[in-house]
Amino acid sequence: MSASVEDIEFGLNSFGDVATEAGRVMSDAESLRLLVEEAQLAESVGLDVFSIGEHYKEGSVDSATPVVLAAAAQATSRIHLGTSVTVLSTQDPVRLYQQFATVDGVSGGRTEMVLGRASAIESFPLFGYDIAEYEEIFEEKLELFMRLMREDRVTWSGKYRTPLEDVRLHPRMPEGGIPTWIGIGGSPDSVIRAARYGLPLMMAIIGGRPERFAGHVELYLRALAKYGHRELPVAQHSIGLIADSDDEARNTHWQYWEPMVQQLSKERGFYPPTPERYAEEVDSGALYVGSPETVAQKMAKAFRDNHLSRFDLKYDLTHLPREARENSIRLLGERVVPRVRELLAEDPGSWYPTRRQVAQITKDGKAVHA
Repeated sequence: MSASVEDIEFGLNSFGDVATEAGRVMSDAESLRLLVEEAQLAESVGLDVFSIGEHYKEGSVDSATPVVLAAAAQATSRIHLGTSVTVLSTQDPVRLYQQFATVDGVSGGRTEMVLGRASAIESFPLFGYDIAEYEEIFEEKLELFMRLMREDRVTWSGKYRTPLEDVRLHPRMPEGGIPTWIGIGGSPDSVIRAARYGLPLMMAIIGGRPERFAGHVELYLRALAKYGHRELPVAQHSIGLIADSDDEARNTHWQYWEPMVQQLSKERGFYPPTPERYAEEVDSGALYVGSPETVAQKMAKAFRDNHLSRFDLKYDLTHLPREARENSIRLLGERVVPRVRELLAEDPGSWYPTRRQVAQITKDGKAVHA
């Protein structure tokens, strides 16, 4: 397969982190409006996708993602609008279908989703689900959601919601549904699940060397062939910050990354955030922090190592100043993206992009492409 640097895509991911402005913590309402402004900025600098997560914790304002995406849809005209994760395990697939069919309609067909099992568990007690049934819940809800997207009328019964009898939902999505990815954090079972359903793979790589996921990509492509699906896109989501110099980026990012990882180390057993470990993650790990040239070189390596079709940068951290967020977005679109394309054109190495068209599902359950 011949590689085409024009086919690769670049996106931004936000977890709705509350920003600061002139040393003042912005209100939740201000932070929501900031997200819409940043979607406009992302579009103006030529980025392909702007995505928002789903979290239920202090310091995040992304708990009603479809509402924010609908607002962003009215403020933009070209950029695709998606979810950096939708916690399907604690969502009702019927309501989720209706919400995203609505966003897709008002955006003119620019909506997509990443479905995940959740790396944080706040939504389980909030909505009355048992975390011990984590895997079973996700599998059942994914099966129902995919049926709702690919079938005109659905009759269904399961364990975690009331049955459906010959249901046809409105508003309607396009035939086959909207572009939908499966998000993974490293589980081979999740890789196989994405292939089984014929859905593209979004890899959340937030620590360690990104190239260690190359084996997951190989597994995914083999599994797609086994299940009779054509090759589908593979993307990477990672955390980072771009500034005018390496020192500025590292020093700014460390101030807000360190308390975040300190909290995660208490909640989930993450490694302690030492300066030495931070430097290692920036130099050779999963933090994309630095000047435009530094970040571009590192992104190009990730494209080669993991056969990526798309790279999404998680650009916000709790209390990161809005001017640092804005500068990072501008530099990504105006300087990093063109440079990555140049680097891959000059030296593709073993890279080729997995097919970029995002899978949709037809009535017979086969994957097709938008």
